Amino acid sequence: LDIRRGIEVGHIFKLGTKYSKAMGATFLDEAGKEQPIIMGCYGIGIGRTAAASIEQNHDEAGIIWPLPLAPFDCEVLPVNVKEPETMKAAEAIYEALRKTGLDALIDDRDERAGVKFKDADLIGVPVRVTIGEKNLKQGLVEVKERRSGVQRLVSVDDAVTEVLKTLGSLS
Repeated sequence: LDIRRGIEVGHIFKLGTKYSKAMGATFLDEAGKEQPIIMGCYGIGIGRTAAASIEQNHDEAGIIWPLPLAPFDCEVLPVNVKEPETMKAAEAIYEALRKTGLDALIDDRDERAGVKFKDADLIGVPVRVTIGEKNLKQGLVEVKERRSGVQRLVSVDDAVTEVLKTLGSLS
């Protein structure tokens, strides 16, 4: 017998005959006599599943959602929302990602870059696209995978393709 730690995500309950008697749900026993069905139920707890996933998929910065459980596939993070060119590129990438069928999130809050980066890591969306003024002047954006931390600079035109490729490698 091995004893190991586990995480309960599902449960089974024996309901007995309480509900079968009330519903008149019966079966015939070997003697042909009608008997109430002994009932049970089972289920997987959504909250428990999310908590178990977070417990097993995190680092010091926050959650690292596995792709099948992630609330969003990718996040678009414009560094400076007051910069028109940054917002124009961010919104275009966001809309293009949505058109591919991805669930995308755009952080269009007027916050400091560090706050936005920290929050992005905290909520753990699998892929982040960062649009900053400096890189954008060179026609580039940064694509970062949350789990590995691998960052790549890609052209604005290739951002959606790179996100799709990165997500494909995670599934």
